Amino acid sequence: MSVTVRPLTADRLPDLAALFAQGGDPKWCWCAYFRVRGRDWTNATASENRAVLEAAADNPDHKPGLVAYRDGEAVGWVSVGPREDYERLTYSQLLAPVDETPVWSIVCFVVARRSRGQGIAAALLEAAIDHARSHGASMLEAYPVEVPEDARVPSANAYRGTLTMFERAGFTVVERRQWNAASPPRPIVRKRL
Repeated sequence: MSVTVRPLTADRLPDLAALFAQGGDPKWCWCAYFRVRGRDWTNATASENRAVLEAAADNPDHKPGLVAYRDGEAVGWVSVGPREDYERLTYSQLLAPVDETPVWSIVCFVVARRSRGQGIAAALLEAAIDHARSHGASMLEAYPVEVPEDARVPSANAYRGTLTMFERAGFTVVERRQWNAASPPRPIVRKRL
């Protein structure tokens, strides 16, 4: 499997649109959820969310994420950037900063339906590590789902990536947090670059 990973630029937006059009949350979310705070998601439109990601793609300092290609077709996406790019993280109680260390964050993965289980997310993670490092990041952080052994990742949580995938890439759990005693623990992982 040969995968090429490229930063999202304006000319790659149609490729990403084709990937997101395959259905599910990406079709309307456009990876805008973490980029805005307090938006009523029941009333958000796909075009409004797309405009958020398009504006982020115009950032001259860094791009909002990476697109994976195989045979010229977009088969994956990862959203990676400085934590400050994600307004929802800034105000989150559950995902509040662990400490004062400046970090880049990974908040979202999308893999084409027919490409799942083929290492696309792992390839995107490795590319995200390289991308963050090449843009001066010294610490990379993510908020994956922890899946019990022999269980499937619920599709509503798969966008976060799995804890085991991050651990294989050298990330370690720095904290586990819960909304309340009944909610599952949510790991926060980091990798020094």
